[in-house]
Amino acid sequence: MLARSSRLGDARSALHTQISALWGRSYSERASKPSIGFIGLGQMGYPMASNLFKALSDTHAVTVFDPKLAPTPRDVASSSDFVLTMLPGPAQVRSVYMDPESGITAGFKHRKGSVLLVDWSTIDAKTAVEVAGTAEAKGKEAGLNVKCLDAPVSGGTLKRQRRDGRCCSRDLTFMIGGPDQETFDRAKPFLEHMGKKLYYCGKPGSGQIVKMANNMLLGISMIGAAEAMNLGIRNGVDASLLASIINTSSGRCWSTDTYNPVPGVMKNVPSDRGYEGGFGVKLIVKDLGLAVAAAHESKSTVAIGAMALQLYCQIASGEFGDKDFSVVFKWLNDNSQRYQ
Repeated sequence: MLARSSRLGDARSALHTQISALWGRSYSERASKPSIGFIGLGQMGYPMASNLFKALSDTHAVTVFDPKLAPTPRDVASSSDFVLTMLPGPAQVRSVYMDPESGITAGFKHRKGSVLLVDWSTIDAKTAVEVAGTAEAKGKEAGLNVKCLDAPVSGGTLKRQRRDGRCCSRDLTFMIGGPDQETFDRAKPFLEHMGKKLYYCGKPGSGQIVKMANNMLLGISMIGAAEAMNLGIRNGVDASLLASIINTSSGRCWSTDTYNPVPGVMKNVPSDRGYEGGFGVKLIVKDLGLAVAAAHESKSTVAIGAMALQLYCQIASGEFGDKDFSVVFKWLNDNSQRYQ
């Protein structure tokens, strides 16, 4: 895990170096190009930004939230026509966008024209609507045409680092909420460098609602896959045989045929490497919590989703809290010696 983190850190540093070199070009050269800004080069954001940088660095100026290049979100926004953010949660999104001194909206008064803001973060729909409304209002005050899209993504772990430090791409699905089809169409040429499946889901916040529904189902299905596999294995059925039969039968799902939670059944998934990497338990807890909260607000019944949240909260509080969410199989299985 440490080696993989080190490789990812080295790759991020390389991206920053490339962007720094471009930033060092004359102001007039940069100012003549459309500009893109990135905020949030973490495990999710870095590979997406890297893909876009490689595709567009010859035709667009690029800025990243960086102590040397752009030390605040305000600095990114003041020099970018198109701002992309990938942040951990609602509190960070509010701060990055709406802080009166250092936030994105504070940068509007230092520029002219139009700005398109796209937030890839997975947050609650209420925050997405609030941020979009505030940004568009602040833009109007500054004489700008500001449009916002909430565009959470799905597709598992978005990228994995290869041994040589380069990125392996995976197709992503973007679930996009925003003011209108026209704004969605403006963002498509950029987002298509990172994912082939882009869906306009409707009004602001609707992208987040779709993402919550998807990830609630993901959490539920992973628990179901783990329980089903555990049942068969405890009763003497070979794990690989069981998975093969399920995957050609009516029980088949992503959690069995693409991301199986049982060690030894599939290669290149977290269960094959001690449940390291991947989509963390704490992230599924966050997403299930968002889904259950949204269900309460809309008076929707999510009995199984709420049970899944309780189960993953228990896992998060114990020794498996920093593992991939498929570790639910190991948590369920008391024959720990067999699956270490």
